[in-house]
Amino acid sequence: MTENNKNNDLETVISFFKKEVKKFVEARNWTGYHTPKNLIHAINCEAGELSQLFLFKDYKVEEILNNKKLLTNISDEIADVFIYLISLINALDLDLSQIFIKKMEKNKKKYSSKEFNNGIYYKK
Repeated sequence: MTENNKNNDLETVISFFKKEVKKFVEARNWTGYHTPKNLIHAINCEAGELSQLFLFKDYKVEEILNNKKLLTNISDEIADVFIYLISLINALDLDLSQIFIKKMEKNKKKYSSKEFNNGIYYKK
């Protein structure tokens, strides 16, 4: 599901998303409502809407990709979660790249590929 334009995952930098969400929020005077607590609740609500699409269903990837309406609904809910997540990042003035790198380093130590392989997973 790739668009044939310059706005794709290979060409778009994180700052694009941060600026776009910030402009959208500011244009509607929503900044005061975009507190960390409210944004976390909004993320949970949108993640719940995404989860609801799969309630009592176990779609295979091929089924999702071949069902345009379902794929659109899933894509919309993923985008909603992402938009609120970016807004939370903006509200806290975080650098997504830096927090990602730090967390991945922690994850690599916590879940070594030697110990966690062949589908093995448990919370440490």
